[in-house]
Amino acid sequence: MGLNIKNPLIFFDLETTGIDIIKDRIVEISMIKVFPDGHEEVKTRRINPEMHIPEEASAVHSIYDEDVKDEPRFREIAKSLAAFIEGCDFAGFNSNKFDVPMLAEEFLRAGVDVDMKKHKFIDVQNIFHKMEQRTLIAAYKFYCNKDLENAHSALADTRATYEVLQAQVERYEELQNDVAFLADFSSRSNNVDYAGRVVYNNKGVEVFSFGKHKGRPVEEVFREEPSYYAWIMNGDFPQYTKKVLTSIRLRMGKESLK
Repeated sequence: MGLNIKNPLIFFDLETTGIDIIKDRIVEISMIKVFPDGHEEVKTRRINPEMHIPEEASAVHSIYDEDVKDEPRFREIAKSLAAFIEGCDFAGFNSNKFDVPMLAEEFLRAGVDVDMKKHKFIDVQNIFHKMEQRTLIAAYKFYCNKDLENAHSALADTRATYEVLQAQVERYEELQNDVAFLADFSSRSNNVDYAGRVVYNNKGVEVFSFGKHKGRPVEEVFREEPSYYAWIMNGDFPQYTKKVLTSIRLRMGKESLK
């Protein structure tokens, strides 16, 4: 069954020098542009990241410095890429968490203003996680190979949760057997920016999620300590985070004129 789309839908994936959206760069971008009538336009482009591609990254995507040394820089293709995605929506796998933020950062670094918020984004991974069973019963069967008897009794569920966590730590080498690490790894926040430096609290107010002002409303901090905004603008923060904070600051200025 074909997808019911009104705007062209771009399926895309990025290969990068790493997973830090501030420091890392794109080395390859591939897009399949699906039009409402079903025909497709495919573009794949390797990009010179203007930095060394770490060996651990090359081991994943098999792209090395030599492969991209003669390719264009992102800033050289940014305008044509922006034109290609104009009016389109996006789809990817884990794209909301990584690919979209990374692409937004690259456009901002190139000085090309692409308002990513105008596009719709489908994350196929999130659909997978929501549609396939993710209950304690399923986790207990998957990780422990046991049927959960007396499910939804407090003690049975608590014991199963304990056993599942133990099994997860044993199963995945990348999971550190450390409470602080596991708490951070399993947390989810309502991000305002892509990197999660600013989040919505339970009242829908933008608050900082880091540093000395963690948990405090952004507007409150900017009113009481205006220099904090300048510190962030001059600091090693994602460009999109800076854009979000600038938007909040400008909004505060407009409200003060009312």
